[in-house]
Amino acid sequence: MTTTSLPSSAVQAPTRRLTGRLRLTLAVLLVAQFMLAVDFSILNVALPAIGDDLGFSLSGLQWIATAFALCAAGFTLFFGRIGDLIGRKRIFLGSLALLGAASLAGGLAPTPEILIVARIAQGLATAAATPAGLALLTTSFPEGPLRQKALGLNGALMSAGFTAGAVLGGVLTDVLSWRWAFFINVPVALAVLLVAPAVIAESRPAVRPRLDLPGALSVTLGLLGVVYGLTQAGEHGWTHPLALAGLVAGVVLLGLFFLVERRAAQPLVPLNVLRKPTVAWGNLIGLLAFVTETSLVYLLTLYLQKTLGFTALAAGLSFGVLGLGTVAGGLLAPKVIARTSTVAVLVGGGVLQAVSTAALLLLGDTSASMGLLLPATFLGGVGNMLVIVGFMVTATTGLPDREQGLATGLASMSQQIGITMGTPIMSAIVTAATAGVATGAAVLHGVTVAIAVNAALVLLGVLLAALFLRGRRGA
Repeated sequence: MTTTSLPSSAVQAPTRRLTGRLRLTLAVLLVAQFMLAVDFSILNVALPAIGDDLGFSLSGLQWIATAFALCAAGFTLFFGRIGDLIGRKRIFLGSLALLGAASLAGGLAPTPEILIVARIAQGLATAAATPAGLALLTTSFPEGPLRQKALGLNGALMSAGFTAGAVLGGVLTDVLSWRWAFFINVPVALAVLLVAPAVIAESRPAVRPRLDLPGALSVTLGLLGVVYGLTQAGEHGWTHPLALAGLVAGVVLLGLFFLVERRAAQPLVPLNVLRKPTVAWGNLIGLLAFVTETSLVYLLTLYLQKTLGFTALAAGLSFGVLGLGTVAGGLLAPKVIARTSTVAVLVGGGVLQAVSTAALLLLGDTSASMGLLLPATFLGGVGNMLVIVGFMVTATTGLPDREQGLATGLASMSQQIGITMGTPIMSAIVTAATAGVATGAAVLHGVTVAIAVNAALVLLGVLLAALFLRGRRGA
C-alpha cells in the first residue's frame, strides 16, 4: 500500500490555532491562488485593445481566452495526479515559474502567434498550480476547523480574484497598457517562488505508482473536446458543426476514460473514489456554483454596457460589490459550517444565491436599477461563496493524504470547467432569446431569460445537496 510523507502540520495532533509557520504557509498559498484567479478574467476587458495593437482578426480574438481556458480545464486532473506522484510542492513551484515566464512573454509579445503561445503556457501553468496549491493547503491543515478556515479564505480570495481581474484589467488597460495585464503576474510569481520553498513542506508518495497513460490521454482529450465544443457553442450556437463535433468527441472520450479506469491496474482516478457520494455530488454542486456566478458576471456586463450604456471600466467597477460579497461569504462559511454542517451551508448558501439571482429578473432599462443590482449581487456573492466553501470541504473530506492531489484535482477541474462553460451556455441562451438583435431592450430580454436559467441551475444544486448529501460523512 502506498504511503505518503506528510507535512509536519499534518502528522501532529490537530490544533485549533494557526501557528506562525502555518500563517505564512497559508499566506503564500492564498497569494498564489488569488493570482491564478485574477488571470481568468483580467484580459476580458482588454481584448479590443489587444486586437487593435497586435492585429488580431475578429474571429481570432476569442482564442486569447479560449486557448487559456482549454488548457486550464483540460489538463487540471492530469496535473493533479502528477502532483500526487512526483510531489505537489515541486509541481506548484514549477508551474508558478512557468506562469511568470509565460506572463513576461505575453506582455512582450510582438505578434498574435506569440501571444497565443503565451496564453497556452499560462493555461497549462494554471492547470498544474491550482490543484497542487489546493492539495498543499489540505495536507498542511488537518480536517476540521483549521482546514475549513483555510478553504474559506482560499475560496473567498479565488472568487474575489475573478471579480478583481475584471476591474484590474480595465484600470491597467486605460491607465497604462494591456501589456501590464500580463506583466503584473511576474513580480507576484517571483515573490511566491522566493518565499514558498522555505515555508511549504513537500508531500509525495514513498513509492511511485505507474502513470495511467491511457487514462490520462482519454480524460485530457475528452475534457478538451467538451470545453472546445462549449466555447464554439457560445460563439456560433449549439448546432454549429464545430460545437457538435467537439461535444460529441469529448463525451465519447470521457466514456472511454471510464472504461479504461475500470481495467487499469493503477488508474489515474480510482473509481472507488468517484463512487464516494461526497466526491461525486460535491463536485457536481461545485461545478454548478462556478457555472452560475461566473456567467452571471458576463450577463450583467452585457446588461450594464448594452442596456444602461456603461463603459467597460464602469461596468468592471460595479462588480466590486460582488467581490465584497464573496469575501464576506468566505469568512462566514467556516463559522457556519462549525455551528451547523456543510449540507446546511450548501443548502442555505444556494437558497440565498438563487433568491438574489431571481431578484435580478426585475432589472429595468434605467440606471435606477442599480439600486437593485448592487445589493442583489452582494448577497448573491455571499451565498455563492458559502456553496463553494461547502463544496471544497465536502469534496476533500474523508480521503487519505495520498489521494488529496486527486481530490483537489477533481475539485479544481470542476471549478475550471464551471468557469469555462458558464459563459458559453449563457451566451447561447442570450443569442437565441435576442434572435440576433442587439438593441438595449432586446439585450435586456435576452439577459433576463438567461438569468432565469441561471437561478434554476442554482436551485438544482440546492436540491442535489438536500437529497444526496444529508447524513454523509464530511457533509
